[in-house]
Amino acid sequence: MTQVIPGENEGIESALRRFKREVSKAEIFPDMRKHRHFETPIEKRKRKALARHKQRRKRSRF
Repeated sequence: MTQVIPGENEGIESALRRFKREVSKAEIFPDMRKHRHFETPIEKRKRKALARHKQRRKRSRF
């Protein structure tokens, strides 16, 4: 779990910015989006096939 403790003279805006940065580093949002709703087995297969296709295309460019 990501946690940010604001400093004594730190404003709420900078603490919020720091929190957002920590959340993006921890990759919480993609995980949250993935678990937002139930994914059927067909949707899961499609998503994984698309990811494999993107990975192959990425490798073949170099």
